[in-house]
Amino acid sequence: MFAFLLAPGATPVRAADAPDFNRDVRPILAARCFKCHGPDDASRKARLRLDTADGAKEAVGTPQDSEFLRRIETTDADAVMPPPSAKIPLTPKERNTLKAWITSGTTYAPHWAFVNPTRPAVPKLKDQPANPIDAFVRARLQREGLAPASEADRHALIRRVYLDLIGVPPSPEEADTFVADKSPDAYEKVVDRLLASPLYGERWARKWLDLARYADTNGYEKDRRRSIWPYRDWLIRALNADLPFDQFTVYQLAGDMLPNATPEQMIATGFHRNTMLNEEGGIDPLEFRYHAIADRTAVTGAVWLGLTIGCAQCHTHKFDPVTHTEYFRFFALLNNTDEPDFTVPSAESAKRRRELEAAIQRLEAALPDKLPVEKRDAAFAAWLGAERKRAVKWTIVTPTKMDAGPTKLTPQPDGSVFASGDAQKRDLYTLALEGLPAGVTAVRIEALPDERLPAGGPGRAYYEGPKGDFLLSEFTLSVEGKPVRVGAASESHARGNLTAKAALDGHPFTGWGGSGVAGGGSVAVFNLAEPLAAKAAKLELLFERHYAASLGRFRVSVTTAGGAKARDLSAEVEALLALPAAELTGAGRAALLRHWSTVAPELKAARDEIAALRKQLPQDPTTLVMRERPADHPRRTFRHHRGEFLAPKEEVKPGVPAVLPPLPKGAAPDRLTLARWLMSPQNPLTARVTVNRHWHALFGRGLVRTLDDFGYQGEAPTHPELLDWLAVEFRSGEKPWSVKHLHRLIVTSATYKQSSKVAPDLLARDAENRLLARGPRVRLEAEQVRDSALKAAGLLSAKMYGPSVFPPQPPGITTEGTYGGLNWQVSPGEDRYRRGLYTFAKRTAPYAMFGTFDAPSGEACTARREVSNTALQALTMLNDAVLIEASQALAKRVAAREGTTADRVAHLFRLCLVREPTVDEVASVGKFYEAQRERFAADATRAAAVAGAGERAAERAAWTAAARAVLNLDEFITRE
Repeated sequence: MFAFLLAPGATPVRAADAPDFNRDVRPILAARCFKCHGPDDASRKARLRLDTADGAKEAVGTPQDSEFLRRIETTDADAVMPPPSAKIPLTPKERNTLKAWITSGTTYAPHWAFVNPTRPAVPKLKDQPANPIDAFVRARLQREGLAPASEADRHALIRRVYLDLIGVPPSPEEADTFVADKSPDAYEKVVDRLLASPLYGERWARKWLDLARYADTNGYEKDRRRSIWPYRDWLIRALNADLPFDQFTVYQLAGDMLPNATPEQMIATGFHRNTMLNEEGGIDPLEFRYHAIADRTAVTGAVWLGLTIGCAQCHTHKFDPVTHTEYFRFFALLNNTDEPDFTVPSAESAKRRRELEAAIQRLEAALPDKLPVEKRDAAFAAWLGAERKRAVKWTIVTPTKMDAGPTKLTPQPDGSVFASGDAQKRDLYTLALEGLPAGVTAVRIEALPDERLPAGGPGRAYYEGPKGDFLLSEFTLSVEGKPVRVGAASESHARGNLTAKAALDGHPFTGWGGSGVAGGGSVAVFNLAEPLAAKAAKLELLFERHYAASLGRFRVSVTTAGGAKARDLSAEVEALLALPAAELTGAGRAALLRHWSTVAPELKAARDEIAALRKQLPQDPTTLVMRERPADHPRRTFRHHRGEFLAPKEEVKPGVPAVLPPLPKGAAPDRLTLARWLMSPQNPLTARVTVNRHWHALFGRGLVRTLDDFGYQGEAPTHPELLDWLAVEFRSGEKPWSVKHLHRLIVTSATYKQSSKVAPDLLARDAENRLLARGPRVRLEAEQVRDSALKAAGLLSAKMYGPSVFPPQPPGITTEGTYGGLNWQVSPGEDRYRRGLYTFAKRTAPYAMFGTFDAPSGEACTARREVSNTALQALTMLNDAVLIEASQALAKRVAAREGTTADRVAHLFRLCLVREPTVDEVASVGKFYEAQRERFAADATRAAAVAGAGERAAERAAWTAAARAVLNLDEFITRE
């Protein structure tokens, strides 16, 4: 704390009139002054700082000689601050506040969000509430001369808590049960039941997926499909299990780094794999990887710290104390990762796979016995004799030196080489081959599969083309700097016209390419024009394509035999064939017999049976995960000038902004340490930011309105003591880090249970309900609107988990106007009626109805959805295919109800709005129904087109029209 001392004789402002620095003064300085007099050294004017206590004390001075005061009060356009060119003039009220601050000698307090919260005392009131939340709120209302609203009626309350906790409204029967229960804990019993419902995880997973920028496609130009729905399913299960938020955080940011990481912990790391992925031809994959890490840095800052850290990517933050270098130190914590696909194991599919593989092995072992011994031996001998004549003896050469720039080449036990690190558009592998036999005539390159590579390899292609693909652009052999001429080339497998010969044409964009082949990969043989006399040579393998497609695992061999060609044989089999007959052991002969049985024409029928079994092998789903790079090959991070990928400057080490507590001493500066640091008791932000986001979800407005900005530009909390009490309770209270405990605490408070009805005088005084003198009233989220309609209609499916589904939507949404259009095939059966959470999300063409109701596209982290009110929303409620279908099903339910038209109207209201309709509402809707029925009955042709023919068809059509009208009420899409 720093106090500005008054000059002798100055009249101090009374303490009661002195402005509070954090509440009144800092927001003015942040909005008007920090851009030019804040943290950024490069943009600071006149060397004056107002964002620190020492800097402000020097800049402001005393009331008698304050240049600061003169500049804000002058009318001289050349001297006034802020300058007219900034177009952010101070208001008279702001000038008076700053003047009072200077003359009062008030303290320059640290920003409230950067001070670790401590549990404040619960206010003592005359009628002490049982829930501490109510004590804080009522104490504030008393200071404002206000009283809380009465409790909402029971129908409104149960609809509210159902929508908030599980995302769908109650049925009329569920509502009636609650209304009829007069026990003191009737409401608490409902809350506990909802918290235990599997629907709870679905409701709150959707909120988190907004932060995770979840989508089922990659984004950018091609926007191809991706498989990451297992992350969404993990999220639902974690929330239903009430996984403590500290573990919830660690799993998502660094689950792969935990000892003996489980599949669930691996899947959880999909949080940061939700970043968009650019597959456009010609991109530099390293550049877009850089942009992905920048996204992860900004998202981590927003989700857990509530800070706009991303603003410091290009320069020191203009407003918050985060420097440009600190940004890249934080960036470095997330930068040392690889991004593989992960096969999600399933006990059921694993059992089935074991059974099938055992059967396949039995059949393969029995293949040679499918023929009579004499016939088999004769056929095998003939094949063996022919193959031996073609066999070539190859000698594996392990490079003595290898260089591939940022790619790391590592020798493997079988003499092959494994490439790891960042694949680039242009990779050059330089290999030193020594100890060569005299007279080498050909060089063989084996492209070998490896489970560590995309799709099992052998290539490292990931961003474009088939995963696991490769393209060897140029094969160059040289001795003492002079190129060795290659005469011919052949390959065992090639993709299209990507042949080995094309790797000799000097053109970098042609070459030998292909994917791995089951049983041994693919092979290319390069025949030298003249035998090689030298015993050492340099081999260069150039991989240059409009996308990264270098080899991930390969083996180099040479031969001195003439006429070598690439063959569709594994290296092991060819080596056995090249052995003299006297050196062929019984085991070697058996291995050759097994290979012969896989190619012998006489055994094709038996192999077809095996192939049929292979097609039955279950395919486990995959998901995108993170994997920390090996400690011996870390990725380096640099400060990029102005945030430009092409402008790396000095190297930086991982770290966190100095304004926050440091990383623990002795801990490795990596993702796991970062995750634990975010959840440490010393971190002042995470608990506050998290409880504030949940408060916003339940009240429609956070205690801090700016959910993702707790910095200097963010709004101050309306109830700071309540915010800190909730943060400490969440972090270390009765059930540390329990989100369900937090939700129960909030929704059982009298503050939450208040009626949302508002008197005109209170509306005029507090339109945004900042003081919490009434209950929340907010528009339903897009998914809730659709789910509520399906629930009312009796169509909503209870099916959970699995791949995303395709409900009806207008044709052309995903095929017109987007590159690589997706053919939206409507899902059959109950998948048509799954909750909105499971709807397939295409980033460049989001589900139309959700977009109309302000759902995000998944392209960026969304802490707070915007809420709009447009005519298109009303048109959607009337005409969207899903809503029409829901109206028809709802009409069927209503028409089947026994009783009068009034009884059916009441049932319609109960299904849609939970509450009973008023007398006027029954009369109005009943009159509308009768008019529609008469209209449809009078037009028999139209009635037939709608639902069949006759009076019953007219009745059904009329109830459909009535259902559409009720579904389109503002009350239906609003949580009262």
